[in-house]
Amino acid sequence: MPREKVVRVWDEREVVYSPKRWRYLWEKREKALGIMERLSQFDPQLYGSVARGDVRRDSDIDIFIPIKVPSYLIELAFEGLVRRRKIVMATPWHLIKGVIEIDEETAVTFPLIEPTDRELEFYRWGGTIDMWGVKTRERVPGVNKKLILIIPTERGHIEREVVGRESEVAKLLGVSIDIVTERVHVLTRRDRIGRTGIYLNEEVPDWMSFEEALKIISDRDPNVRKKVRERGGV
Repeated sequence: MPREKVVRVWDEREVVYSPKRWRYLWEKREKALGIMERLSQFDPQLYGSVARGDVRRDSDIDIFIPIKVPSYLIELAFEGLVRRRKIVMATPWHLIKGVIEIDEETAVTFPLIEPTDRELEFYRWGGTIDMWGVKTRERVPGVNKKLILIIPTERGHIEREVVGRESEVAKLLGVSIDIVTERVHVLTRRDRIGRTGIYLNEEVPDWMSFEEALKIISDRDPNVRKKVRERGGV
């Protein structure tokens, strides 16, 4: 998907969904539920636009496991369905995660080290719902990559700029003001100077476990090694 730029055009506006947009949402929700049911013992969370409702035809389906578990338990749920496996880390200070890509639009992400509360807040920032929320067609507020707060309505959603109302956004999403100010800083900086790249984005061979791959990476990378030692990794 193309990079989305931060928007500062309006204070608030309502977006009414077309029948086609509603269809895209419920089709993606149905697909997400099928994946989440395979992972039900791990409290899977659907996050991003499919949780909020502001989907497009090319919107990704992103599912996150909020607890650290042995990777093989997650992989057992997807035997024969995996397109690609990789380990990612946005910066040397961020969470180390495993990613299982099911297809071009669907991915399951899970922590390879113990996540902090702040790192879990990142997902609530974008909007998250659990399996029950998916089944009952719940939609939740969250912030998109353009730094626009999405508030679901019966007809579609309300959009509000985040910049200038950080405290209000933190309260509405149930996150700390720190995560709001951090995301505003990161996204406005990225908008100004461009994406600087992800620190770690390494494919895991089919014959290797995530933990084995992380051990190899940590042996050669002191930043990864430090994070693994601090947070109970391999």
